[in-house]
Amino acid sequence: MRMRADLKEDLIALRTTTGMNRREFAEYFGIPYRTMQDWELGNRKMPEYLFRLMAYKVEMEKLTKKTKKS
Repeated sequence: MRMRADLKEDLIALRTTTGMNRREFAEYFGIPYRTMQDWELGNRKMPEYLFRLMAYKVEMEKLTKKTKKS
């Protein structure tokens, strides 16, 4: 996974792979909805370390649509 200074597209792509909408994704990670919204809209910059942790959790819990077949 490539990393950029601006992670908004990466965050949207990560959320999309889970099949969750913004509210579900925010609740799953315990992040305020407004914060998620600001990150995805580019109003606030998401910390890179947090994105890496979220991507790791998604991978480890197999939340992506393509591996979630059961």
